[in-house]
Amino acid sequence: MASYSAEDVKRLREATAAGMLDCKKALDEAEGDFDKAIEIIRVKGLKGVTKREGRTTSNGLVIAKAEGNVGVMLELNCETDFVAKGERFVAVANELLAHLFASQIGELDAFLASTLANGKTVQATVDEANATLGEKIELRRIAVLKGSPVSLYLHRTSPDLPPQVGVLVQLATEAVDAGKDVAQHIAAFAPQFVRREDIPADHIENERRIAEETARNEGKPEASIAKIVEGRVTGFVKEISLLEQSFAKDAKKTVQQILDEAKTAVSAFHRFRVGQ
Repeated sequence: MASYSAEDVKRLREATAAGMLDCKKALDEAEGDFDKAIEIIRVKGLKGVTKREGRTTSNGLVIAKAEGNVGVMLELNCETDFVAKGERFVAVANELLAHLFASQIGELDAFLASTLANGKTVQATVDEANATLGEKIELRRIAVLKGSPVSLYLHRTSPDLPPQVGVLVQLATEAVDAGKDVAQHIAAFAPQFVRREDIPADHIENERRIAEETARNEGKPEASIAKIVEGRVTGFVKEISLLEQSFAKDAKKTVQQILDEAKTAVSAFHRFRVGQ
């Protein structure tokens, strides 16, 4: 009979996110050897990777790093919040983030094919985590901003989970406080574009069509429809355009005014929320 304790089972479960019964079986097979038990779970996990392909990865984390004129961010997904807050999953995310910051590869497929310092590709590292953790693990998206100062903000939606929302903001000139404030604003208000000029024309035309149909269905007077439509389109533009949004910390000012006061401007931003 293999010699191991309940604490060993717990430690193995935390290290691999495998089920309790699987951990016990692995320790039995490894005759109590913890490291060997991890290898056994990994091997058995590899055999089940294809069975996990159809599973949904709606949990996970967002992680980011910004220093000077470079900022990077990634979203790593898994199936359960149990795995999302586990040390092994977080360690994989940190390993990938360090490589993303060093390589500054901004295209996901190219990043997945790139090689880490240990000789493994990013894809192989994700596949290994898939096997070890016993869940489908997926690197969903990455972002790289460089060339001018970058600020970041990470937000925890639950105190016992890693960050679920992340924002990178690239500024024209350094403005630490404004950068942080605008990043927090983006996290809360989820704009889609920096300025109204960035909004595709078909987005606006579609909104105009919906606004007109809605106004007619509401029985608005024909003479008033054009004005009503333009008002609603203007509201739509303000809602999705960062610079025209009311600032989160002072609704009397727009984000544009906050940036003007800080003598800077937003060049670009990325906002990730796990599963969205």
